Amino acid sequence: MTSLIDVIFLLLLFFMLSSTFSRFAEVELAAAGAGTGAASNLRPVFLRLAPDGLSLNGTPHEFTALPKALRQHQTDTETDLPVIIALQGEVTAQRLTDLLVAIRALPGLELTVLEAS
Repeated sequence: MTSLIDVIFLLLLFFMLSSTFSRFAEVELAAAGAGTGAASNLRPVFLRLAPDGLSLNGTPHEFTALPKALRQHQTDTETDLPVIIALQGEVTAQRLTDLLVAIRALPGLELTVLEAS
């Protein structure tokens, strides 16, 4: 019985040392804080994410064409473009994460995700 316990501890040690505990992908999310009250002169862009598609300001877009469409709305490079993301229907967490990863690659965007109703 004691030799079995020794083998189990050796296997446990081996698997703990040989495995990796790194994260393969992560999306940064920040909680809303207190606002400064400063008004922006940029109109926000409304992005509606549905399980079967997405629309930008009411115009349907493909997922791959979204960065180009967002760059067209971004006229001022000094201030961040506000993007409001609304979830429609039963959007999966994976679909929302894919969208956030694609949008985070674009600089100069201020994202707000609305709660699904």
